[in-house]
Formats: sequence, structure tokens, C-alpha cells
Amino acid sequence: MRSKNPELMQKIIEYINSEYSDNGRTPTLQEIANAFEISKACVSNYIAEMENRGMLENDGSCRGIRTKMMNKLQQAVEYLPVVGSIACGTPMLAEQNIETYLPIPKDFLGAGSYFILKAYGDSMVNAGIDDGDMVIVRRQETAEEGQIIVALIDSETTLKRYYLDEKRKRIRLHPENDELDDMYFKSIDIQGVAVKVIKDIY
Repeated sequence: MRSKNPELMQKIIEYINSEYSDNGRTPTLQEIANAFEISKACVSNYIAEMENRGMLENDGSCRGIRTKMMNKLQQAVEYLPVVGSIACGTPMLAEQNIETYLPIPKDFLGAGSYFILKAYGDSMVNAGIDDGDMVIVRRQETAEEGQIIVALIDSETTLKRYYLDEKRKRIRLHPENDELDDMYFKSIDIQGVAVKVIKDIY
């Protein structure tokens, strides 16, 4: 068997780390092969040799390669899915709805499961949520009055402040914009509660 090129090994490690940092996932063998314009079989042989040398771990699954840097990062950060517009009838976190992943320090989040919703429009500007902001949402199916929630209504996602209107026997979703009216519903599907906002500062 031909000896493996140490320089190519290091480049493969750097590529895997870069893909994981940028996209939150490990590249497949075919993606590595495409990146270096070599065969998938060649990549497989390199990965096997690198595993033998302790340079990485590989559980044999499609995206099962793990480098030392990835293990360190995983201990410190969590990659949260960024959800864009929701296709009609598909689950919020279905692959086709996820635009990318963002690394967020675990200490910044606290307990729970989270995702990031990209805000559209100006309905929540008075709450400091502007068009294009990234809203970190804790996944849960219930909420307290006054919390800003992600609600799924007729396969459309909306970000509003949540209240119960006892007089009307309705749920009231309040936009934080003086020019917009409250919305009333008999029932809604709560997807989560907004906890933090990531925004650009101009």
C-alpha cells in the first residue's frame, strides 16, 4: 500500500474542521473527495489511516468523522438550526426549513433545547426585534402570559407576545408595533419561547 501524504492528511483535517465550523456538520467522504479532486476510495483509505494514527474518529456513518477540534468545540458550544420561512405542512425543524447552523456557547443558553428563528418584518420592533434579527427560541409547547412566543398557525410561523383574553375566550397575540392590531385565535400551536436576540449593530 502506498504511503499516505502527511500534508494531504493535514489539509483534510483542516477542511473537515472548516466545514464543521461553518455548517455545523461533518462533510461526507464524497464531499471531501470533491474538495480535493480525488476519488472517494482514496479518501476512505486516508480516513482509515488517519483514524489508525489517532488523528480523528470515524463511526462509519455518512457524517461520522470527528476530529479533536470538533470534540473540543462540542463541549463548549451547541450548533443551533436557523429556521427560515416554513413550507406549508412541514415540521418546523425539517431539513428543508433549516437554512444553516450557528454555534452558540452553551453557557449562553442554559438548560433546554433551542433553535434560531430569522425574524421577518417590523411587527416586533418595540420589543427590540428588527427585520433580519436572529431570535434564539427555547423549544416548548406552553408559555406564560407576556412571553414572546413562536406560534404555528395554519402552517405559518409568527413571532408575537402571548396573552389570554378571558372576555373573548380567545388567545391574543400582540405585535410590538403601535401601527398593528392584536390577533385573536381559538387555538394555536406554540413552538417555543423567545429568550435572546442576535442582531447587527450599524
